[in-house]
Amino acid sequence: MEQRPNILMITVDQQRYDCIGFSKAYPVKTPNLDQFASEGIWFSNAYAHLPACGPARQSFMNGRRPEAIGCLWNFNNGLKIPALEPSEYAWSRELIKLNYQTAYIGKWGVHPVNAPTQYGYEHYVDEREYELFQKERYPNVRFVNTYFGESNPIPVEDSKTHWTAKKATDMIEKLSKSGKPWHIRVNFSEPHLPCRPSKPFSEMYSLDDIPMWNNFYDSFENKPYIQKQQLYSWGVENYTWDNWAPIVARYYGIISQLDDAIGKILSTLDQLAASENTIVIYTSDHGDLCGAHRMMDKHYVLYEEVIKVPLIIKWKKGIPKNRICDEFVYNFLDLPPTILEWLKVDIPNFFQGRSLVKLLHGKRVKDWRNHLVSTYNGQQFGLYTQRMIRNHHWKYIWNTTDIDELYDLKEDPSELNNRIYDQSNSNIVKQLRETLYWQLHHDQDGLVDNQWMKLQLLGGRKL
Repeated sequence: MEQRPNILMITVDQQRYDCIGFSKAYPVKTPNLDQFASEGIWFSNAYAHLPACGPARQSFMNGRRPEAIGCLWNFNNGLKIPALEPSEYAWSRELIKLNYQTAYIGKWGVHPVNAPTQYGYEHYVDEREYELFQKERYPNVRFVNTYFGESNPIPVEDSKTHWTAKKATDMIEKLSKSGKPWHIRVNFSEPHLPCRPSKPFSEMYSLDDIPMWNNFYDSFENKPYIQKQQLYSWGVENYTWDNWAPIVARYYGIISQLDDAIGKILSTLDQLAASENTIVIYTSDHGDLCGAHRMMDKHYVLYEEVIKVPLIIKWKKGIPKNRICDEFVYNFLDLPPTILEWLKVDIPNFFQGRSLVKLLHGKRVKDWRNHLVSTYNGQQFGLYTQRMIRNHHWKYIWNTTDIDELYDLKEDPSELNNRIYDQSNSNIVKQLRETLYWQLHHDQDGLVDNQWMKLQLLGGRKL
């Protein structure tokens, strides 16, 4: 019987699509990820369906959108919310039934109490173990620059990125000895702020090497109030590019450091002769503003910097290499049915993503999606509900308690000019609202299950 493939999934936190060298957008050095992408398939239109860590990760485990589950925002930010319970479906358990060995390393974010071992993972390395490692080995290290980041005096070999990579390589070596197939999820917490690269990565980028974001000078004219408020919430309302450039340089630096750590994991596969029959997946839960639109972090916006994510898939034995797929895909919704189809496991009918298997083989899918929907439900700065739909030309954002947004992505890819009140676009807005409503209704989003919300989208009752 043919050996089932190993499955290695590498997930990072808050990685922008355009801040990987392979995207050719900004001068970030990621040689290992670039080579990985050239040997696999790079998805140029992969999107996060909800750009917040907890909801995205819980949704990925279950195969449904956060609104269908009830995990609307991060459970560690004060406002109480349910999390995905072990009694719920988790696709990772299906691999146990197929005699896979399974392991979970690093950031969790799916439940505040229950660990991955409750969801189908036999081995678990908690990222909090690194805190103990650091305190024991470097007890005098202190960080003072909060979320804005700073250089890390800890040698790179003992940094969290490389500690995580070492735990991953050890696990790969351990599970490979049995001869059974394995599935390992490696979850880095970088490049999430605060960015603290170690040498040489903390010195890799000169401020002169950091081009200003194309949309840095956003006036916020004709935009929702909450966007300008974001600047005041973070205390960056008076920041110029001179203030932001060092922060962006550290973001670049920690991405390059992360790339170096990932390179060590990929090299281990080669050393063990495991690359041929290992499916390797790389993606991020969402992106990061990092000064785009002069804003910090994420939250309350559905700009491309936050929702567009990298997605690379490589399987030497099973899929063609060196390809770019331009179709609209959801990374966390489409991966569960993809993995199950690969393993010839029945795909649950409640899944809300689609298998990528045909796309991975270069086949055209006639009825493939022509739009994407991302959602947001608010959290630490107060509740603020958003629903977004975009196609290849337009992006419409339904802000239920504020002004809506409409961007012409062909003429204004930087999303600076809100065209929502341009009367020449009234038919476009009507069409996008109708499509959005029916997609949300189909996906069991309770936001549209009352007459007032329905009237906003279908009855023309939204200003």
